[in-house]
Order: sequence, then C-alpha cells, then structure tokens
Amino acid sequence: MKRNFLFVLAFGLVLSILSSCAHTVERVDTKETIDLSGRWNDTDSRLVAEEMVNQVLGGAWISNHQSDNNGKKPVVVVGLIYNKSHEHINSETFVKDVERAFINSGRVRLVQAGDKREELRRERAAQQEFASMETAKAWGKELGADFMLNGDINSIVDTYKKERVNFYKVNMELSNLETNEIVWIGDKEIKKYINN
Repeated sequence: MKRNFLFVLAFGLVLSILSSCAHTVERVDTKETIDLSGRWNDTDSRLVAEEMVNQVLGGAWISNHQSDNNGKKPVVVVGLIYNKSHEHINSETFVKDVERAFINSGRVRLVQAGDKREELRRERAAQQEFASMETAKAWGKELGADFMLNGDINSIVDTYKKERVNFYKVNMELSNLETNEIVWIGDKEIKKYINN
C-alpha cells in the first residue's frame, strides 16, 4: 500500500512538472508590438519601412527627374544595405516593403539587382539555346536604372549593470547613377531601453 502511494505521488509530481513546462503558441496580429529581447525585431523593420517609404516618395527627386526627362518615371535599382550594427539584421524585410511601395505608387519603375538580376540573365541565356526564335527574349533590352538606393544600419549599445539601451539608426540614400549626385537621404532612429 505504501509502495502504491509513493508511486502515485511520484507520478503526480512528474506530471505536474511536465505540465508546468508546456510549450504554447498563440497567433497574434502582425502589427502587434512584441519585444522580448530588446534586439532588432519585426516591429523595427516595419517602422523603418514605413518611414523610408514616406520619406523617399515624398522627396523632390521624382518631380525633378520628370521635369528634366519629359515626364518619364524614374527607374530605380536597390543596391546593398550594409549592416554595421552589433547584431544580425536581415535588411531584406524592410527593403522589400520599400520596393513594393515604389511599384504600388505608380510613380517609380523598379529593376532587379544582384542575384535576381543574374538569375534573369541566366534564363535569357538559356532561352537563346532552347526556346524558339519567336519567343526567346533578346539581349540588350534591359531597362537601365536612373537611380540606386542603398544604405546602412548602425547601432550603439550602452550598458550599466542590468540596464541596457540599444540605439539603431538606418540611413538610406538615393544616387543618380550617371552623375553620382545624391538626390535624397532618409533616416530612421529607434531607441530601446531594456531593464533586466
């Protein structure tokens, strides 16, 4: 009897320990701010994208280009966003939002850059050999960009005992590819206070 009681007690104890360690997952709104660590997160990416879109599409560079080029829309290529911060930050999450805004605005034309452009060129090369002459896409018809957007992400970390402040600054600039003139500069700052 005593042995059964100890077995039931031990089983109950193990069960209560296991149930207290249960892992739960809950779906939340993607716009909800959840900051667990104080590091760069999805909210920061969204805030940077929104600010950069507002700034770049509100700049005078679009109308200046159109007045100098018979009303033609400027063609933009997105270059590199250098991560100079203290942590890993995937800049593509906010860059894609900026690219989407360019296209959806109807005011700017966007061309592929980097690896995706090279993939398109490989497909075009394959078409020269394997597609019919009527459907193969010709070389030398790419749309040349007028401007390149690039930038960097910087951070400063200040700590004292159990307190920490993470400061991030994202700088982006748009340059005229022919003249190297910088036609627009934008930035977004984010500061987080963490108390452990």
